[in-house]
Amino acid sequence: MIRCDWATTELGIAYHDQEWGVPRHDDRVLFEFLVLEGAQAGLSWETILRKRAAYRAAFANFDYESVARFGARDVRRLLADPGIVRNRLKVESAVKNARAFVEVRKEVGTFDRYVWKFVGGQPLRSQWALAADVPARTVESDAMSKDLRRRGFNFVGSTICYAYMQAVGMVNDHLTGCFRSHAVAGRGAGPKAGKMARRLR
Repeated sequence: MIRCDWATTELGIAYHDQEWGVPRHDDRVLFEFLVLEGAQAGLSWETILRKRAAYRAAFANFDYESVARFGARDVRRLLADPGIVRNRLKVESAVKNARAFVEVRKEVGTFDRYVWKFVGGQPLRSQWALAADVPARTVESDAMSKDLRRRGFNFVGSTICYAYMQAVGMVNDHLTGCFRSHAVAGRGAGPKAGKMARRLR
């Protein structure tokens, strides 16, 4: 069975085969990946996958409204939790992002409606044959990053945003030879993204 090159560990394979690239429209899940992708900055995704259960426990199962109410005592608790990445900037960013997330929902209705507009409401389908061809950012992730920053979000650079888009299925970056490429595409095929992404590399 052929998979994307990065899926080599037990956790990585399970995540690749069951989650990565699948279009997600649940706001709780969208908030979860916003926190996890921000926590991953400078670390391996494998590290975050190992800590995922601890993150769910520490961050109220990613209930964004609950996290938005976290105060200084909660931040101290999180910084003492060995199960998560104990980086003050990342922890405080997660709380700040929860508050900004709630504000987006007040304005737009759902975060899902807001974030999916950056790909026109449909997943972009890439056509990469090699892992080396997959870009670190695209015009869509640039636009998403710029708007999130304007709204007060942190740890949302374009590279992090593109990883987020891959994770929640806004773009299908499974390599063309990967067995998941067509399965994921069948969940909501959209316009091809390959040429657009290549212009930024």
